[in-house]
Amino acid sequence: MTDATPWTRDIPPIQGLGLMRLKDDGWGDSDRDPAVLVRTAVDAGVTLLDTAEMYGNEALVGRALGSHRDQVTLCSKFGVYWGESGRFDGWSVRADPHTVHTAIDGTLERLGVDHLDVYYLHHRSEETPIEETVAAMAELKQAGKIRHLGLSNVTVDDIRRAHAIHPIAVVQQQWSLAHREAESFLPTLAELDIALIAHSPLGHGSLTGSDDTPLVHSLARIASNRGMTTGQIALAWVHHRGNDAAATVVPLPGTSSISHLRANIDAAQLVLDSSEIEQLDAGSQIVP
Repeated sequence: MTDATPWTRDIPPIQGLGLMRLKDDGWGDSDRDPAVLVRTAVDAGVTLLDTAEMYGNEALVGRALGSHRDQVTLCSKFGVYWGESGRFDGWSVRADPHTVHTAIDGTLERLGVDHLDVYYLHHRSEETPIEETVAAMAELKQAGKIRHLGLSNVTVDDIRRAHAIHPIAVVQQQWSLAHREAESFLPTLAELDIALIAHSPLGHGSLTGSDDTPLVHSLARIASNRGMTTGQIALAWVHHRGNDAAATVVPLPGTSSISHLRANIDAAQLVLDSSEIEQLDAGSQIVP
């Protein structure tokens, strides 16, 4: 089964917007109003919006999206569930066909839409073979509930096995100066024409200046010379490496702040020179 339509509405966006931290208490706040955040992103061309059932804010994302639905590539994820008492007693993965079919209906209802552009398996399952999960996700596509299939937090072997059942459009993995494991995925993704959505490009905040490491010192030095923040330099590095990759790469920084969103957009336009790239690569202590 093939799909000739692109996974985005036009060309891949230069950057996505992760909405994990979007909260209801932001309404009316000049820097955190959810609807203004989405409108600012869309106006700037950041049209890939990412959430998940696990985040507990799909209804809020739907309200923030408002009339912009047809202007964005809307993505959500299923399969990861908190324990009964919340986040403090761990989480589990459910990726069986029944969960696939029930989860999508809840997601669509909460978002207030009739389909998703990309639906991800949020995390690989140790219990359900990925072939069974993907076969059920393909049924959602046949029913018109999703346009494209995605995987997150998986292995290269998972990707190949899944893709043999139904074409996978995108894979979401963490990629930053602090976590470069996703680079080993790139040859397979390029071979199979799968895009990489690089989440947490700021290393979950570890690259924004709070950690006292040689890498952060390098970031701070370059940022000072450029008149930028360390986070912007870290994000610009992911854009640089993504542009050099054979596979399509879309960085996905997450924020609920309009000012941070604008800073991230500025970082996407920053071109690092070879000396700066060498310093950052050396500081990451991982050979590409």
